[in-house]
Amino acid sequence: MSNIPSIESRLESTHLHGTDDEQLRHDQKQAVQAIRLFLKSKTSYDVLPVSYRLIVLDTSLLVKKSLNILLQNNIVSAPLWDAKTSRFAGLLNSSDFINVIQYYFLNPEKFEFVDKLTLNGLKDVEKAIGVEPIDTGSIHPFKSLYESCVKMIESRSRRIPLIDEDEDTHREIVVSVLTQYRILKFVSLNCKEIDDLLLPLKELPNYFITTKELSTATMNTPVIDVIQLLSHNSVSSIPIVDDQNKLINVYEAVDVLGLIKGGIYNDLSLSVGQALMRRSDDFEGVYTCTINDTLSTILDNIRKSRLHRLFVVDDEGKLSGIVTLSDILNYILFGEQD
Repeated sequence: MSNIPSIESRLESTHLHGTDDEQLRHDQKQAVQAIRLFLKSKTSYDVLPVSYRLIVLDTSLLVKKSLNILLQNNIVSAPLWDAKTSRFAGLLNSSDFINVIQYYFLNPEKFEFVDKLTLNGLKDVEKAIGVEPIDTGSIHPFKSLYESCVKMIESRSRRIPLIDEDEDTHREIVVSVLTQYRILKFVSLNCKEIDDLLLPLKELPNYFITTKELSTATMNTPVIDVIQLLSHNSVSSIPIVDDQNKLINVYEAVDVLGLIKGGIYNDLSLSVGQALMRRSDDFEGVYTCTINDTLSTILDNIRKSRLHRLFVVDDEGKLSGIVTLSDILNYILFGEQD
């Protein structure tokens, strides 16, 4: 397993000495409120880079081809377009491919039709296995960034398409897709107030770190079991631990794309360890933190690295929780209220 990326070093911790706890809490509250006002003063369009690439997939496209397009362009999601109605039709992401895997695992007799499955056909797959349909939520690019964040949190989505309308034809226009990572990086680059977010994670509201019912797997767990955990728990990753509950890796929803690329739909008896051998070489590692780290440190690392979650470990490396970008965004939006 030497080619499986090792866990990256823990975040550079911020150490505080002799700072008054009450002053820290006051500064943190002021900083959160300032960042919230910043989000309300900016539009979603402001977050977009000057130049970017957008890939939109027609719903008549084969699922197999859509997967190849995502992998070739190193992206994990894409807006869908219905040519018949000339309207935005939802956002394709890794969870939709997980649904496909589960469908053919449960219905192996239908596997011969997999190469003919279109993106439109995903509706039947979702209905057959009883999962939520493709997310069709969106927002106008000139709505405030705060509104976009609230909509993502309320819909439990990690990204939201920005949809405009042509003034003459009134046809919808897909402008881009906004992600939680891009928003928090935008905040970390433009809000000096993050330097005042110095309360350790253990002092934040108890909802901040997810600790209860945290699903885990081992390197020997069948990959189909992990895929089902991803789907049933509506999460984007499952931590991989050893027999002492020490964090050793993570299986992500995007890793499923590599399995389908290899043609594995219904033979999923392979272990997590074997599945991770097929992981892309550009995997960025596993990020960890402790309950003594601060949001200031975390946001600074988001500015530097493309991280999407942090696993909380103790001094022995044992897993105790997880901090997601949704947790951070939720705290900024609704925490530290008067």
